[in-house]
Amino acid sequence: MTRPGPGIVHNPASRITVNRTGFDVGGAWLSGVMTAQVDDVSHPVVATAVGLRSSLSGLSGTPVWGLSTADTEDALLEVSALATQVAQLQLRLLAHAGRVDVGQSVGATSVANWLAHESRTTRPAVHRAARLASRLEEAHPVVDEALADAAINVEQAAVIVEAIAALPDEVEPATVEKAQAFLLREAADHDARALRVLGRRLLEVVDPETADAEEARRLEAEEAAARAVASFTMSDDGHGQCHGRFTIPSLHGSMLRKAINALAAPARHPGRPAETPTKHKLGLAFMEYIETRSESTLPHAGGCSASVVVTLDLDALMGGLAAASLCDGTRISAGEARRLACTAGIIPVVLGGKSEPLDVGRRLRFHTKAMRIAMGVRDGGCTAEGCDRPPAMCHAHHDVP
Repeated sequence: MTRPGPGIVHNPASRITVNRTGFDVGGAWLSGVMTAQVDDVSHPVVATAVGLRSSLSGLSGTPVWGLSTADTEDALLEVSALATQVAQLQLRLLAHAGRVDVGQSVGATSVANWLAHESRTTRPAVHRAARLASRLEEAHPVVDEALADAAINVEQAAVIVEAIAALPDEVEPATVEKAQAFLLREAADHDARALRVLGRRLLEVVDPETADAEEARRLEAEEAAARAVASFTMSDDGHGQCHGRFTIPSLHGSMLRKAINALAAPARHPGRPAETPTKHKLGLAFMEYIETRSESTLPHAGGCSASVVVTLDLDALMGGLAAASLCDGTRISAGEARRLACTAGIIPVVLGGKSEPLDVGRRLRFHTKAMRIAMGVRDGGCTAEGCDRPPAMCHAHHDVP
């Protein structure tokens, strides 16, 4: 392959002849002045594009050091506006290209892929431009006109189009026009990032009543969906650790987060560095949250509140080493059981001492809380053959009906 050099370059496909001069740098040819002529092309878009390129190429060797501050400011703004207008023209051509089968002669799968290959532009960038071009042509002629006048730039145009598309389908066409006009006005003073922020609250500005109704509808739908998929799973790995996952609505997540953060707050732990709680500290706070919840706030399951029953020998309670058992069969150390023995909401049942259930007579028709606890300690769960349900999920009944 020969390296390009000065001379005439003709592209039969585009019917454009380019007269190029340039210079060699390290074996690479860099174009200098380029002039072009269009062969048998009458459309002003092609002629103007070629003329612009030729004119700009003629400036490549013109030094800019002689520009004053004011001239430099003017030049930067004018060139920026020119770039916007060129970009708008490219978007219009992209929208039109699909209708005239651009790229199909060489087997391109889409206009965007063809242009990305021919212009050595990344495909995502061209595809984004193609989507914007389609939206502008189909539904946003006013935005397209503002872009053609360089009143807004391409980034702002994309933000406006996205914000309008995000409006609810129920919004009246007049409100949509009002929203679009509002964003176009604000684009004079806000860049694309700030304009996107305004776009998120667009309906509140142009139609507050509709916005309130839409927000209420959206929140109700989100809350219903969150409740529908709420879940909680927990499993013991058999090595002293329990793992779980949960999915809950944002409201309840916020409530839980506030409680855990309050328990993990540095102010509750004097002497410790005032730093953001780590995952470990939050885990400890979650343990404290579970342990210290008042028994009066616990729901009732199986006739009494969901209290944890710890069973251990009197010797272990007084300082022994024997393990203790929870009502669901989980084994814990005697030291942990002794710590729990004085915690609210935990009912220690000490074998060998005076048991509370034994002091309850038989005059009541229904099983009392004390009786339920005694049966849970005695049976460890359902006594039906093959059933492993824990005490809280069982009905109190006689073994012999």
